[in-house]
Amino acid sequence: MKVAVFSTKPYDEEFLTKANHDHRHDFRFFETPLTEQTLRLAEGFPAVCVFANDRLDGNILLQLFSGGTRLIALRCAGVNNVDLSAAEQLGMTVVRVPDYSPNSISEYTVGLMLTLNRQLFHSFNMAREGNFPLNGLLGFDIGRKTVGLIGTGKIGALTAKALHGFGCRIIANDLHQNKEFIKMGIKYVSREQLFRESDIISLHCPLTPDTKHLINAETIAMMRDGVMLVNTCRGGLVDTQAVIDGLKSKKIGSLAIDVYEEESDIFYEDRSNEISQDDMSARLLTFPNVVVSSHEAFFTSDTLQEIAHRTIENITAYERGERSDGEVHYQETQPEMPVEHITPMTVEK
Repeated sequence: MKVAVFSTKPYDEEFLTKANHDHRHDFRFFETPLTEQTLRLAEGFPAVCVFANDRLDGNILLQLFSGGTRLIALRCAGVNNVDLSAAEQLGMTVVRVPDYSPNSISEYTVGLMLTLNRQLFHSFNMAREGNFPLNGLLGFDIGRKTVGLIGTGKIGALTAKALHGFGCRIIANDLHQNKEFIKMGIKYVSREQLFRESDIISLHCPLTPDTKHLINAETIAMMRDGVMLVNTCRGGLVDTQAVIDGLKSKKIGSLAIDVYEEESDIFYEDRSNEISQDDMSARLLTFPNVVVSSHEAFFTSDTLQEIAHRTIENITAYERGERSDGEVHYQETQPEMPVEHITPMTVEK
């Protein structure tokens, strides 16, 4: 099958080419993102392969359909960048790579917590300048703290296991209870209780209309003074301006984000010689207690290999007229109840 691959980096081409060896798909790699200006590159391709920052709204999908595209193959887990309702109306198939190598993201999440707590980024920079005082590097024992996890899928579960090993008290919130959590003695609570009791809050839930700006001025006001907030999930979960205000008031003691709600115009490119047009990201980078990374939590060789193989399997299954595990439909992505209706869960007996 002919596949137009957008937002291609050298590592994408390397791993997809290796995974494609026995499948013989005809890949054409384009460095540019898929936009209205680059749509013509996809003409005549029955499939396009895109990444998290490619935006496939209804208009772009319609034009892709008119050009002969019938398959949208995402080489990522999230589908919030695709108008699934429009895709279904057009009869287009959307496939993704769910739950790829959750170890990489959970490990990175815990790494960010440790980096923030022990000021490793400041210590590193100070040492390189021959500056070795301990002032400003004071941390705390994570094992004595309460960690609140919002979202308890595979990534949340692995994060919980790692933190459980430190001895943390862990509380969680999710629409569905993870039995492994319950076995570890982890308690499911309402989001309000989680916000009020957690010293550290880590986000691991999908971005939906009901979870957009889950972290906002109102929910930040519920949190403990000096709370640590970590987001390695989706940028849209966090209202950036509200977080900036929380940092300024010291309600938020520290912040680590690997994702940002306006990242599509910033991440994955060298912007070092450009004047930033995004005032909020520029403001975030001025805080000494903030770590921002470029959506790299997934970025390990194991993960890239897994993404490539599962992307190829999805494309091959479509070509054979089979349904793959990665196929996703609009209805499957809709939340079961609004966020404001979530109440403390009762453990199943």
